[in-house]
Amino acid sequence: MRVLVAEDDRGLREALSRGLRESGYTVDAVPDGQAAIEYLRGYDYEVVVLDWRMPGVSGLEVLQWMRRDSRSNPVLMLTARDTPRDRVTGLDQGADDYLVKPFDFAELLARLRALQRRPRAAQPPQLAVGDVVYDPATQEVRIGTQRPALTATERSILEMLMRRSPAVVDRRSIAQNVWENDADALGSNTIDVHMARLRSKLAGGQVRIESVRAVGYRILGQ
Repeated sequence: MRVLVAEDDRGLREALSRGLRESGYTVDAVPDGQAAIEYLRGYDYEVVVLDWRMPGVSGLEVLQWMRRDSRSNPVLMLTARDTPRDRVTGLDQGADDYLVKPFDFAELLARLRALQRRPRAAQPPQLAVGDVVYDPATQEVRIGTQRPALTATERSILEMLMRRSPAVVDRRSIAQNVWENDADALGSNTIDVHMARLRSKLAGGQVRIESVRAVGYRILGQ
């Protein structure tokens, strides 16, 4: 299960990330609302944990953007705002649950499990570029009638490229979205190696992955 955590307090963000990963979750953690929106554009999350007060774009503004954009991801608001009016505002704007700081981590896990049990309004749509189709719900990749065997990392890269096609995805965004330690990926040829492998596995399809010098990559149909 993939979870997005948006929390501007670094200590709390790192503690949440560590605890959720130890509980079996795949976690993307960001420090502000604008970064949360960028991640939501690149991936489909089963649950989103949003801090209300963040610099720039607030958690409430991220929530409003999600609902305007018809994104049905369950959202748990995590905030120190604990008045009845605050709760009503958060829920009326589209939050599915509300947890007030300070909180017990076991309760947060229980609330996430409860959100997981709720049926989604709709499954995420399949992505298609050329004759390559990716289903985010099943993580299945198809090239016509073929099903290439992609690793989890390759699927993550492909999903990000397909979601943003035909735009170029910069190397830093790829590193931050796909690898837990983005510095390691940026400081080596790791991204290039995985791109070469992905190109090889998609070679029979009507797509091409282009390298844009000093910027990043994009995927285009042929």
